[in-house]
Amino acid sequence: MNTSVLRWLLSPRTSWHAWRVARASHGNLTFDAAWRRTRINIHPDEKPYQRHGHLPNG
Repeated sequence: MNTSVLRWLLSPRTSWHAWRVARASHGNLTFDAAWRRTRINIHPDEKPYQRHGHLPNG
């Protein structure tokens, strides 16, 4: 299943806000980046997970 679809199903509020942020950026921000930014704004306690998946293995 596509990550974006999974995010819409599990967290529609965050996804709706992220979609609006990505659309307002006129292509300068991906939905994935907007989703992560929005998620931290709505749930600041999840800040440690923001960069998960973006760090090199090791």
